[in-house]
Amino acid sequence: QVQLVESGGGLVQPGGSLRLSCEASRSISGIVRMGWYRQAPGKQRELVATITSGGITNYADSVRGRFTISRDSAKNTLYLQMNSLKPEDTAVYYCNVARSLLPSNYWGQGTQVTISS
Repeated sequence: QVQLVESGGGLVQPGGSLRLSCEASRSISGIVRMGWYRQAPGKQRELVATITSGGITNYADSVRGRFTISRDSAKNTLYLQMNSLKPEDTAVYYCNVARSLLPSNYWGQGTQVTISS
């Protein structure tokens, strides 16, 4: 079973930056897409950013231009660089791996990001 472990969350002031990491316990075959999702209190989980196996990225309108998703396949690690953070970015951030094989999805345990002055 593959484990995804997120790190890098924390408390920062508005306008600050954070870099989230998601490391897989081993290499994963059949990846179609990797992504970051977030869930704020009382809200549904929402897509933040994704990157396909071919390197095509997609961002939620609310983060486009501020967040950057990237990956290091050699390190089995997915990143999310978050700049110009806003209080509304406060949420638990989860990484996801979507595969063409079963199991079709892996999720991390989440990392808390809090933006507050």
